[in-house]
Amino acid sequence: MVIRRKKPTFAPQNGIRCRVSVKVMNFQTIIDQYYPEDDDLRRLLLKHSSQVASRCLLICDNHPELNLNRSFLEEAAMLHDIGIRWCYAPSICCNGTEPYVCHGLIGGKLLRQAGFEQHARVCERHTGAGITRMPTGGDGTPLLPEDWLREGRFVPQTLEEQVVCYADKFYSKSHPDRVLSVGQAAQTLERFGSDGVKRFLIWAQKFE
Repeated sequence: MVIRRKKPTFAPQNGIRCRVSVKVMNFQTIIDQYYPEDDDLRRLLLKHSSQVASRCLLICDNHPELNLNRSFLEEAAMLHDIGIRWCYAPSICCNGTEPYVCHGLIGGKLLRQAGFEQHARVCERHTGAGITRMPTGGDGTPLLPEDWLREGRFVPQTLEEQVVCYADKFYSKSHPDRVLSVGQAAQTLERFGSDGVKRFLIWAQKFE
């Protein structure tokens, strides 16, 4: 884990140097805040997130031409699933009440409230290969904000958002010891529509 110490910065104001507050990201502190117990859910979250982070860093190291932000990739990968504990998915130790598809939205809200806008966007945009079709509940109720869906706010935009989303698809929390191939990962995306599969395969050409 890379922990960067907070350094005071100064900016001139009318010729006077003044202290400026800097928000410092420590992903482990955030994980510990929301997953304080050493239980199955925390262990699963840490294993999966570490798998995704390792693949992100490998992509970063193998593709210097992409000029990826390495520290941000690690932080975002470790936090992309921070919202799962509030969702209902008992097979992966999640005993909350919200639909699982909402875990990115929940995580984004948490990180945005903490002052980490870019990390929040990774949470919101990593599901599938980006969500472009409205998921609905059993009664047909839309599960995500319709205006966000229209604006494409659930689709990865930056390279770092794409890398985290891409790396995530090779690992399943339901089978944490299994690593999918590109072809197998693409198959898991078919339920989200052909656009997501195409996006993923384009990413594979770029990141492998």
